[in-house]
Amino acid sequence: MTGNWKTETVEACLQRITLPRVKLPTSSYKQSGKYPIIDQSQADIAGWTDGEDGVIDEQLPLIVFGDHSRTLKYIDTPFVRGADGTQILKPRLGIDPLFFFYALRSINLESRGYNRHFTILKEQLVPVPEQSDQVRIAQALKQVEDGIRLQERKAATLKELKGVALHELFARGVRGEPQKETEFGQVPEGWVVEELGDSHTVQTGGTPSRRDSRYWDGGTIPWVKTAEVSYSTITETSEHITVAALKETSVKLFPAGTLLLAMYGQGVTRGKVGKLGTEATCNQACAALRCPDGSVAPDYLYYFLEWQYENIRARAHGGQQQNLSLDIVRTIPIAYPRDLNQQQEIAALLKTIDQNRELQRAKLELLKELFDRMLHDLMTGNITVDDLFVPIGLLPEGNAE
Repeated sequence: MTGNWKTETVEACLQRITLPRVKLPTSSYKQSGKYPIIDQSQADIAGWTDGEDGVIDEQLPLIVFGDHSRTLKYIDTPFVRGADGTQILKPRLGIDPLFFFYALRSINLESRGYNRHFTILKEQLVPVPEQSDQVRIAQALKQVEDGIRLQERKAATLKELKGVALHELFARGVRGEPQKETEFGQVPEGWVVEELGDSHTVQTGGTPSRRDSRYWDGGTIPWVKTAEVSYSTITETSEHITVAALKETSVKLFPAGTLLLAMYGQGVTRGKVGKLGTEATCNQACAALRCPDGSVAPDYLYYFLEWQYENIRARAHGGQQQNLSLDIVRTIPIAYPRDLNQQQEIAALLKTIDQNRELQRAKLELLKELFDRMLHDLMTGNITVDDLFVPIGLLPEGNAE
């Protein structure tokens, strides 16, 4: 509850403003320019322009509302309005613009498809506490959003670092060897280059009959689908099969450490790799990879195949739905040092990057959950700014409470 706070409609909180009539069509957007173009798309900045016509540089800050998309953007620097569907809002005196921006974001405005939403938004109620409280609430929420943006930047940097590390470690190795050319690029001269099937068994799984409840009801054996294969260790699955299915159907049980490569799958699924963290089965769209003599470490191959993701996808055959087959998977070229210590060293370096990325993802998710909870609780008066506690380490240095 908002306690003693009064509430008003969004429309009652707005003041009329005069703006340039110019709205740039998407065909006029440039990759760079003097002024950012703000429209109703999800992107913070949709494009750029050098044109002075249509520049909005007075009465800032302003709030852009996407009439069709329901997006909200807080703009405090000169900009140009993009294509149709952008409503420009400014709260009246006595309402802090940043607070009003967050108040609008706290409204659960249901989608009407590509219909307009502004007429509905104007009817919604927002809290209007004392202006000093508005400022404190807005700054508390901004502090958390600044932390979110910081974690997003760190996550993007680590993603870029991972891509560079994959290329450098597999193209150059860790011993400074001369390089040799292969069909998939350069690798250290002393490395073995062969087809995957030369050193690995490549098998597929199966799908027990859905009509036989004995194969599914009460099942405890993990059954992996291609959608669950995505550059991670697979320990949990959405479906399980029974021992009867394992005994009576083509499904095979693979040990922990087995790599699974998605042979089919919509979008970007095909070609991805996962590693079993427990004994499990898989469907017929997964290729299970194991090295019987242990000459290739599973973690090393896991990262090598990640490096080769695009090349693996390009090997798919078929018409409208292109897929890989067991025969195609067996002919995937791989390269590796004979020395297992080198393989493990390469895998360990890449695993360290992955662990840091996972930490950043976890921090980002925590901050997003914190922001959503704060937005609701502060705007409803369930808590006050004085009640807030943000764990040190989640926010930028110097901002933690």
